[in-house]
Parts: sequence; C-alpha cells; structure tokens
Amino acid sequence: MSIINKDFVKEFITNNYVEEVKSDGTIEVSQERVPYRWTHGATEYHLGDGMLIYSIIQLMRSKTVVCLGSGGGFIPRIMTQARLDLHDQEIFKGDKSHNHGDIGTTYLVDAANGIGGKVNYLDEESFYRRTFGPRFIKDTTENAYYNFFVKQDIEIDFLHIDAGHSYEDVKNDFELYSELVAPNGIISIHDTDEKYQKELIITEDEREYYELFDGPPKFIKEIGPEWQRFDFFNSGLHRSKPASTGLTLLRRNA
Repeated sequence: MSIINKDFVKEFITNNYVEEVKSDGTIEVSQERVPYRWTHGATEYHLGDGMLIYSIIQLMRSKTVVCLGSGGGFIPRIMTQARLDLHDQEIFKGDKSHNHGDIGTTYLVDAANGIGGKVNYLDEESFYRRTFGPRFIKDTTENAYYNFFVKQDIEIDFLHIDAGHSYEDVKNDFELYSELVAPNGIISIHDTDEKYQKELIITEDEREYYELFDGPPKFIKEIGPEWQRFDFFNSGLHRSKPASTGLTLLRRNA
C-alpha cells in the first residue's frame, strides 16, 4: 500500500508542494512541511498517530469519514488515502451504502477563523485540496451539523474531533456528531494528553494560552461507561523524537 512507502509519505502526506512565480516569470517548486504535523508526532517519513487512524479506517472499512478541524490537512489526507486504498483493494466494490458509491467521501469541516491555528487550504488549488479532493465545508462545526449533515442524513463511519479546543467546544462537537456515528463507528479526539500540555508550559503567558485549549483532556475524563476508551499517549518515551499531543479513540459498547 502506498501509505507505508516512505517516499510516498514524504511526497504527499507530511509535506506540501508550493509554487512560487519568480520575477522573471519562471515557476519555482519547493516543498514545505504540513503545518501542525508535529502535534501528531509525525516527521517527514513517519506518520506518528496518523498511522493509527489509517489502520483503523482500513480495519473497520470506514467509508464515510469526517474530520472536524485541521490546521494543515494532515489527518484528513490520511483519512482520504485510507479510503482510496480500500477502494483500490476493491473492498467497497458493489457497495452503494450512504449513496457514496464505491469510493466513499472525506468531509472536512473548518470555520477557518484563525482560532487555534490558520488553515492553508482555502484555495481550491492548494496542494492538499488539488491532490486529495475532500468535501470541504467552511463553517462552524455546529452550523455544519444542522445545515448539512443532519439535512443530508449522513451516517459517519469514522469521526475525528480536532476543531475548537475549549471544553465547551469539544463537548458540543462530541454530543452532536456522536449521534451520527454508525453503531460500529469510531471516534478519535486529538490533543488529549494532559501531561504533554503541562510540559509545554514554561511561562505564565504560556499557561494562559494553553488553558484556552485544554478542553480535550478535560472532556475525556467525563466519557461514560457506554463508550470503550483507548488513550494513546507517547509523550516522554523518546526525548529526541516528536511526540503526539495525545489521541483518544472511542467506540460504543455493544
């Protein structure tokens, strides 16, 4: 599969191609790292916790995947590649469920309001959108829920929550969108490692900043017994290597 080819990972997943028109009219093409990939513990050749998401979508044969928030498009491009690989393996052949045919759909919802990070894919010709072609919904997650997902009666196989990071935002996203998740569907929540966040805080100014984004670790403590919960925290395992800021997976108990 392409996702485990390190050259493919560097070319398409962890980096973007950027074109710059020079003063003489020539076009210079360069690569730049995908913003915020480090929060997933990813490097040029290593997917970090993105490999978990890819593997679960493959294992569960997730066809309709939704990403709430993404600064650089790192996770939604992995979600899309997992779907495309399932299609190439003919896993979806003949399956017309959810009205998405044989290939499925990746939905990316982001208000692009600059809170918590700036997106770099608003332009339809951006490397991410041109290469992976997500269904991009530029709106708040709550508006998208009522005005699009509910109206379209969309059932979600895999949901990734990484939009607003206040406690209220995370709780609201979970309570709304979990209602649309299929019985065997999976939910992932990013930035859930409280220890990692505390280690980042050095000054009081940083403390005030990170307290605006401490919703994920606070919220997962309230997850009820009706959900299976799996925390994947690797902070501190290898001091010289990037670590994920925490990924929590949830699945309803049967």
